[in-house]
Amino acid sequence: MDDAVTAVRAFARFYTRFVGALDAHYLGSNLSLAEARILYEIANREAPLAAELQAELGLDAGYVSRILRRFQAEGWILRSRGADARRRPISLTEEGRRVFDALDARTRAQVGGAIETLGASDRAALVEALGAARTLLGGGSAPWHIRTFRTGDLALIASRQSILYEPYGWKRPMEILQGEITTAFLRGFKPGREQCWVAEKAGAMAGAVMLVDAGDDVGQLRLLHVEPWARGLGIGKALVAECVRFAREAGYERIRLWTHTVLVPARRIYEAAGFRIVSTEVHHGFGKAEQGETWELALRE
Repeated sequence: MDDAVTAVRAFARFYTRFVGALDAHYLGSNLSLAEARILYEIANREAPLAAELQAELGLDAGYVSRILRRFQAEGWILRSRGADARRRPISLTEEGRRVFDALDARTRAQVGGAIETLGASDRAALVEALGAARTLLGGGSAPWHIRTFRTGDLALIASRQSILYEPYGWKRPMEILQGEITTAFLRGFKPGREQCWVAEKAGAMAGAVMLVDAGDDVGQLRLLHVEPWARGLGIGKALVAECVRFAREAGYERIRLWTHTVLVPARRIYEAAGFRIVSTEVHHGFGKAEQGETWELALRE
């Protein structure tokens, strides 16, 4: 806990300097950072209300009112009358739009200059890291989506699986297995018969699953995982549904998977999708006794 607190505080100090949060005027304009942020919200929302701006930014109502009065005096905003006279929608005037566009261009140029030396892979890593940080700290309102795998995903999936299973004491044997499964998938990938899907949220991997050809008209669901910070969003259910849809279209007779009795959340997802246990067996493959389970879902009557 202490290490995480220290890291977050250190990043906050770096970021306040990076964006000029301590400067009296934002990027040489005649606006404070708070005023620039309120102008941004007005420009990017459909006729927001003062109360909405206050709630979104967590600012004092009186402070927001003073800033809006200044904007109105500058001729940057209009406050129309809604159905309730106390709730007055806000919009930019032409002058307000000009001021915002100039400030927005300056902001983009500043950030662009700060990252221009980064290569494509480093920029992608930055996007993912910032998205994960925002989500982990409670600012992850961005929607998630599912895509098919791309370069680098399988290595990350193997790594995350190994780390997430470490509390079960499975450690190196599990890590070896994950590496073997993902390597075999990449080496023998069969388009149209096999696929791997990644759930992504704010540029970060939120979960993944794969379907491989197990032979005898059986598709095997493998390596389902959902990151702890992304649980409760329906991602695991959606990933399994994607597997089932693909398997039906590929013409498989049934889907099989292997899991463990201790993995209760995953088992609930499988059961809800219609899978049923067909066999159980205690094994010692991960260094201690564990009950493994084989589940199947029939796709043809």
